[in-house]
Amino acid sequence: MKLKTHKALAKRVKLTKTGKAIKRKAGQDHFNSKETGKTRRNKRSDLAMTHTVRKAINASLPYSQ
Repeated sequence: MKLKTHKALAKRVKLTKTGKAIKRKAGQDHFNSKETGKTRRNKRSDLAMTHTVRKAINASLPYSQ
């Protein structure tokens, strides 16, 4: 039987060529005017997820390699 991709996770995570998982930093949508400039700047960068989380992502995104 064919494995299914977890679509919600596929929309939130991007996999690099070397196998790292990158996600957007949380809390960017609204209420950012009250944040300090440093916090707003830091929210713009993406986060690399840990190796432990990568194992769980492998199970949810079977055709990502």
